[in-house]
Amino acid sequence: MAPATYRLGIAEYEDLYGSESGWEYWFGEARRKPVPTKFHGILQILLGELLRLAGYISTAEAELRNVPDWYPRPDVYGVLEEFEGAYPTRPVDVVFEILSPQEDIETKCKHYSNSLVPQIFVFDPSAQTIASWDGAKLMPVADVKLGNGVTITGATIWREFAKRQRQQPPPPSMTI
Repeated sequence: MAPATYRLGIAEYEDLYGSESGWEYWFGEARRKPVPTKFHGILQILLGELLRLAGYISTAEAELRNVPDWYPRPDVYGVLEEFEGAYPTRPVDVVFEILSPQEDIETKCKHYSNSLVPQIFVFDPSAQTIASWDGAKLMPVADVKLGNGVTITGATIWREFAKRQRQQPPPPSMTI
């Protein structure tokens, strides 16, 4: 006989993990997100800024709530129209995930696709590659072609990523 498994309810998940970063709710289970590296953080900020420049409202690590049993926290997501409330309850327009060790990214992409997210991109900061989810698998792409017609070139992403890894002094006239 198989051992009984405990299914965590959403209210219990929110009480235990909802206020903590680094957790996602996956179909009755609390899942820890991998701890981001410096490179992950640099790329996450960059991708959020590029999405904003492309005409999207973007955010990072914010929970999606458009599927009752799955509350993922994408690395970055974008919407073309503002939503009401603290969490989107309809599919977002685009999700950017940054590859992390020990993460089942294909399963995550399948869930995004099943929850009607139309565009899913995965970035590998180590290999400096981009992949797009085609509904069944990840396919390598050179550029990010967004649903609103804007293209963010891979060359721009990786050039700016390399630049941001080096310390930049502020301009002499800048006040912080």
